Amino acid sequence: MRRQPKAIALAALVLLSLSPAARAADYFKDWPAGSSPREVGKRVAENWVARDFEFEQMVAGSDGTQKPKRQYVIYPEICAWYGALTVARLTKDRDLTARLTKEFDQFLTPEGDKHVSKQSHVDYSVFGTVPLELYVETKDRRYLDFGRGFADRQWDKTTPDGITAEARYWVDDMYMMNVLQAQAFRATGEVKYLDRASLATAAYLDKLQQPNGLFFHAADSPFYWGRGNGWYAAGMAELLRSLPKNHPRRARIMQGYKTMMAALLKYQAEDGLWRQLVDRPDVWAETSGTGMFAFALVTGVKEGWLDKQTYGPAARKAWLGLVRHLDAQANVSEVCIGTNKAFQEVGPNLETQLKFYLERPRKTGDLHGQAPILWTATALLR
Repeated sequence: MRRQPKAIALAALVLLSLSPAARAADYFKDWPAGSSPREVGKRVAENWVARDFEFEQMVAGSDGTQKPKRQYVIYPEICAWYGALTVARLTKDRDLTARLTKEFDQFLTPEGDKHVSKQSHVDYSVFGTVPLELYVETKDRRYLDFGRGFADRQWDKTTPDGITAEARYWVDDMYMMNVLQAQAFRATGEVKYLDRASLATAAYLDKLQQPNGLFFHAADSPFYWGRGNGWYAAGMAELLRSLPKNHPRRARIMQGYKTMMAALLKYQAEDGLWRQLVDRPDVWAETSGTGMFAFALVTGVKEGWLDKQTYGPAARKAWLGLVRHLDAQANVSEVCIGTNKAFQEVGPNLETQLKFYLERPRKTGDLHGQAPILWTATALLR
């Protein structure tokens, strides 16, 4: 029996009325056993809760005595904590939220504050992201005041073009800045935070993005390092989630984002992952950059920025590729360890720089890899 034109028109109208997230959902459901974002997010968040901070971990010093591994909370811990908090909020897991919140309250004491660096550096300023998320969830003013202080101090000193003096023009920076400033906006509604982040993002795009859509680690380290590109991809997605459609810099940032996402499609391997150097298919598969790309792709598909049919399969494949790298304790394997730019570590010779990136050690359970799988879970849950 032929459908009547009126019925066809009504069906089309219903389809168009669906949100971008609803129209994208068919790629983001019917997960194989053990791979749903709710289940994976819970497992990896519990993995985070069970850990000690690095300032609580003791290691042998050069003189043989035991000393703390680190003095301050550092950015991978914050990035994973933020991911765990958002998983808890989106799954309405009050018990998990309570335990993640309790972890933070020590830093509101004089003793705990000794482990919170106030240095003007993106790796430390990002600390404010967690109390700002806690304020969004609890409306406790203590968290707002603490977190907003980091966002405001980040712009106390600026370059002549108005960008924070913390800017190094390393591709890594753009997640740290954007998530902090975007969270300050989400907590306060004050557009100045989006103005700051968008100004820096556009400036970095102009300086670092290459014609192929990817990013050098830095101008003097001209390699498409996976996690470095991942930081930028995730940072743009975090900012664009909150940047108003009529914001004067949204079009520039969206252009950079879409150019990068199109480039990533070309380099994704059959296993769903991207490589330690994105443009080198002969190089080992790396999971932290893949997790960040997955977050950016899933967010773009669900927000309607990216074509569902083109990017949905790639985003799904990336998620399933990541999940295959989770062990029984919810630790992600094949994670490149913390990596400085090559120029600073080995000098200007490009062959030596290439060797530096290719020979970076890999770890299982490194928080650089734990954090982005949590972010991707939240993107799938939104």
